[in-house]
This record gives sequence, C-alpha cells and structure tokens, in this order.
Amino acid sequence: MLASLFQNTSPIDQSIKASHILVILPILEKTPKKYDITGEEPLRKLLLRREMQLTDLIDTPVSANLEKGELCTWVMIDTSQSVFIQQTSMRKALKLLLSENPAEIHIDVYGTTQQRRSFSELAVYATWVNGAALPVRKTKPVKKPLAKIFLYGYKDNDNFTLQRALAEGNFLARGLTALPANELTPKTYRQQIKKLAENEGWKYQEYDLSKLKEIGAGAFVAVAQGSDSEDAVIVHLQHHCKQHSQNKNVAIVGKGICFDTGGHNLKPARHMMGMHEDMNGSAVALGILLAATRAEIPIRIDCWLAIAQNHISPHAYKQNDIISALNGLSIEIIHTDAEGRMVLADTLTLADRLKPDLIIDFATLTGSMKTALGSRYSGIFSNRDDLSQKLFMQETKAVSGSVFSRWTLIMKKI
Repeated sequence: MLASLFQNTSPIDQSIKASHILVILPILEKTPKKYDITGEEPLRKLLLRREMQLTDLIDTPVSANLEKGELCTWVMIDTSQSVFIQQTSMRKALKLLLSENPAEIHIDVYGTTQQRRSFSELAVYATWVNGAALPVRKTKPVKKPLAKIFLYGYKDNDNFTLQRALAEGNFLARGLTALPANELTPKTYRQQIKKLAENEGWKYQEYDLSKLKEIGAGAFVAVAQGSDSEDAVIVHLQHHCKQHSQNKNVAIVGKGICFDTGGHNLKPARHMMGMHEDMNGSAVALGILLAATRAEIPIRIDCWLAIAQNHISPHAYKQNDIISALNGLSIEIIHTDAEGRMVLADTLTLADRLKPDLIIDFATLTGSMKTALGSRYSGIFSNRDDLSQKLFMQETKAVSGSVFSRWTLIMKKI
C-alpha cells in the first residue's frame, strides 16, 4: 500500500506540525532573498561546521534538527545530470528521514515552475517507492510503512497518476523478486498472477506442459521436465485499454525461472546463491503491465510469462540433446545453464504469432552483462534502431533511471 498524497501550491507553513521535512533546491551558489527556505539558518550553520559549500548538497544531502525538533533534510538536484544520478541523490536524502520510520514526510520544493515540477515528480515517486514496506519475516512487529506524503510548492492536476502507477509496478516487481524459491514456486507464482489478473481485469490463459508438448514447444518443455513436479507453464495475460482501431498492440515477455541450479551444468555455490531472482524478468513484465493498467496507457498489451525451474533429475535435459523448438528449429544443447534462452524461444514464438507491433523481452540471461556494463546499466539488444534510440533518449526525461520506467513511458508514446 502506497502512502496517501496531499498537495499544496504554497511553501510549507511554519505553523504546520511536520516532524520530517525534505527540502529540494535547484543549483544555487547561495540562497537568494526571494526564497524563504525552510531551516535556512540551521542549514547555514551546518554547512559552516562541515566546511561544505551549498552546491555540495548535490552529492551529499544533509540533515539537522530545527528549532521545534523537526528533522529536516536538504538536497540540491542538478537537472543536467542523468535521471539515475538525480534519483540517487533523492534516495540518499530520503534515507536520512525514512531511517526514523516516520508516519509522514513533508516535501518542500523550490525553483522555477519547471524545476518544481521536475523535483516533485522525482521526489513523490522516490518517496512512494522507498516508503513502502516490502515483505519481511520477523518475530517482533514490523515497522509501519510511510502513511502520508505532503507536497508543498507544486500541484499536479493529474495527482501524479503516472508516478503512482510506476511506483505500484515497481513495488510489485520488487516484492515478487524478493520472495524465496520455496515460497515462489511455479505453482504459487501462477496462483498469485491469476489473482492479480482477476483484480485488474486482465484476460488469463495458461499453456501447461501437456498443452506445450501437444503444440511442439520442445525448448520450454526440455527445461521444465527436470523439475520434480510438472507445474511449469507459459502464462498469457491480455489487457485492452480504451480499445479502438488506432491502438497499438505491444507484447511484453518475461523470463520466470523461479530457481536456477544450472541443470546438469551445475552452478558453483557462489553463483547459485540468489538464483531465486532468476524470475525477475517476468516480475518486471508484470510490473509494467500493472503500471500501464493503472496509468490507463491507451495500448493493447499481451504479457507472456515463461514460468519454470531449472533443476537436475533423471528427466532433466542434458548436453548434446537435440530439441525441436516451437518455430520448427532444432537446438543442440551445449550448456544446460542457458535455460533462459530455451524457455524464451518458445514464449517469444507464441507472442509473435499474434503479430504485435512491438515485442519487449525482459530476462536475467547472463552475468557477463554485469561484467561488461556494471550494476548501473542494463544491456539492450534490438533489431529496431529507432526504438533503441528512444530508450536511450528517454533517460533524461523519465521519472526514474530504470529500464522499467523508461519502457513504460515509451509504450505510452508508441
């Protein structure tokens, strides 16, 4: 559940009882007289003591207690920097406040109208995402999530609908990915997706193993047959929003390997750790579908989820096996830890048969991507140069620096 949002075009009033305050400033060498910045004097003294310049707030947000005991954090946002860096600065600032587990946060934005709009979008999204509580397991009562957000200095007539939708999709993807493999099995995953489909009004369809064998989806079946129970499935979800003849049709495909041992080419222990996250591609696809639904993006979406596990058993596929995929091609197995490409091959074929205008595929396919690009970038392969350029250019405009948010915004503009 995300925090409730309240907006006010006026700056924060000193008479308002606010225990936790976030002040967001544009780039300033010094505070101009036209601004009556919340906590300006404590900020001045704090910077003097730390021998910091005002512009140091771009990289290092600071916090201090005000006269009435309020905890106030100040951050400066450089809109010429990448959205990833802007969001990182915002997250650092929020962490100083959220560490006290407040019930509400008051956000005060300054600058030109355009700057206040940009800062508000960044701050509201980041506060929703970081203020929500992910599933935890503790014997003691867990801390309550953030309940209220108060925004001062800017008001969005659409009530930040897109930012909220993205935050809800982000929260869904993170929550699913965090679940351990003994709780998120293909069977329980299917149950959660089916319940979500009912709540959101999506059309739900399953291709179970018997159906996949019947239609010749040998690549998917080869991976799934190694599990001790035949609960693997390809899930097809359909969402039609404001359907009319001009609507584009987009297919999003996600890899949903709930646990990946590597199969007969067994992963070493240090690489098998965390393989419950190998279903993250499907979680991102689900999150995007939810965000697009909540934001009422006027496109038709087919979401395809390849849900299975990659295990070792007498029935598991092995090296030198020859597999016939759904599209008629034969595949010789060289390495059983390439199971993602196997399950996606047949899932992509099913998606392509509906002739969408665009197919977007999300998967954790290789650790080499992190070796090549590090942890701040996602690798992208495309046969559409124009689409790739839109994705890269969207980096400077999106509400977050994630591929998740950029793809959602791109779909809105298709």
